[in-house]
Amino acid sequence: MEQRIAEDHPLRAVREMADGIFAKLSKDFDKLYSKRGRPSIPPEQLLRALLLQILYTIRSERQLMDQLNYNLLFRWFVGLDMDADVWDVTVFTKNRDRLLKGEVADRFLDAVVGLADERRLLSHEHFSVDGSLVEASASLKSFQKKGRKRKTDPDDRGNPTLNFHGEKRSNETHESLTDSESRLYRKGPNQEAKLFYIGHLVTENRNGLAVRADLTKATGTAERDTALQLLKDLRKESGRRITAGGDKGFDTWEMVAALRKSEITPHIAANDKRRRSTIDRRITRHPGYAVSQRKRKRIEEVFGWLKTIGLIRKVRHRGKDLVRWTFLLSVAAYNLVRIRNLSYA
Repeated sequence: MEQRIAEDHPLRAVREMADGIFAKLSKDFDKLYSKRGRPSIPPEQLLRALLLQILYTIRSERQLMDQLNYNLLFRWFVGLDMDADVWDVTVFTKNRDRLLKGEVADRFLDAVVGLADERRLLSHEHFSVDGSLVEASASLKSFQKKGRKRKTDPDDRGNPTLNFHGEKRSNETHESLTDSESRLYRKGPNQEAKLFYIGHLVTENRNGLAVRADLTKATGTAERDTALQLLKDLRKESGRRITAGGDKGFDTWEMVAALRKSEITPHIAANDKRRRSTIDRRITRHPGYAVSQRKRKRIEEVFGWLKTIGLIRKVRHRGKDLVRWTFLLSVAAYNLVRIRNLSYA
């Protein structure tokens, strides 16, 4: 099977990097092996399969198992022999949930960022921050009054007819019966409100690699609050003053004051619609501000990849913990592809 994979296939470089990361995480994986019952799926193989699902935009675990059944490239990447049995979908899903409890996605993303740092691909002083809506796997029909029990009509069971005209719905009085942790949210005026989470990223400005990621409930302040916390962590880790580029949504007195208090230079885009922007000549007169404004747009490339390839535009899972786990793993997959392109191109 090794001979059937082309020497210059892109997955070879990704597998090589993943092998090194899995070796570092082997102690964490050992804790996830069950000592009772039937032998479980090795966490390394499970994580490899999930990476393939993201890299090849496979919508479901059932389709992934079908691919593993006949696709030699997938079997080679995961580490299955040609005649090895493929896992049952239910068993695969239950083992994936065990990875969730082990916080493997956080450690895997940290290890990928560490790999990029070893290859001198990261900037330790200049960063960009942004957030983007992640649509939940729940429809507006599931967004009903709290405490209301689901009613099913035998004649209208599959997609029941509901009438919300004249009813005022908000996150304080209503919740989704399908995914109770998602929130009704809209990005701006005259835009449709849907059930969302918010994904947060911090990228470094040298090569546009994501160095921090998180996912939270969709609230009006979640984007700025989470961005501030992620940047504070980077500032503490760096041990030096850093710069943070961002769009106009971060141009508020509270955000800019908090950044300056944390010794983070706010290279935020000035909001022209404000009577008086918080970004003044003290910041804009420096050449680095213009550079940050150009570099910060690279973060949109990461979100674009995550939503078109990484299965993040509308998630398949429910519950904030599982959606966050999937988001972090997708960010790690993007970084692997980006590192491969920078190192092997």
